[in-house]
Amino acid sequence: MAQLPDGAERLDAAEAMRLLAGIDVGRVVFDLQALPAIRPVNHLVDEGVIIIRCRLTSAISAAVRNSDRVVVAYEADDLDSRTRTGWSVVVTGRARTVTDPGLIARYERVLHPWVNHADTVVAIEPEIVTGLRLTGPNTETG
Repeated sequence: MAQLPDGAERLDAAEAMRLLAGIDVGRVVFDLQALPAIRPVNHLVDEGVIIIRCRLTSAISAAVRNSDRVVVAYEADDLDSRTRTGWSVVVTGRARTVTDPGLIARYERVLHPWVNHADTVVAIEPEIVTGLRLTGPNTETG
């Protein structure tokens, strides 16, 4: 594994998922006409699974429907450009449409998408979780 520059440290998977669960907005990366596409979405983390809601007619929903357990990436961060500190997490895993009526009802109660008419629940099951914490530039002179 490559050495990180001063001011950066790797996060273990548990810490990365804990940080991800503490915010509600990220970006999902998926295949759209054989090219990578990125969409901002809000999310929640439920028992280690990332849950998003989208419209049935959206590109994300179509990508998940068209391939059983399609590979996607999910990225979220909390960065402060003034202090150059924060963190970034990337999760790669398989996405699937949630079909259990009880789970759908639950997620509809607790996850309110920013875009109206979200009628599909998508679960992303993490397989690779990476994270990076930025601790700020090293200002020591020596």
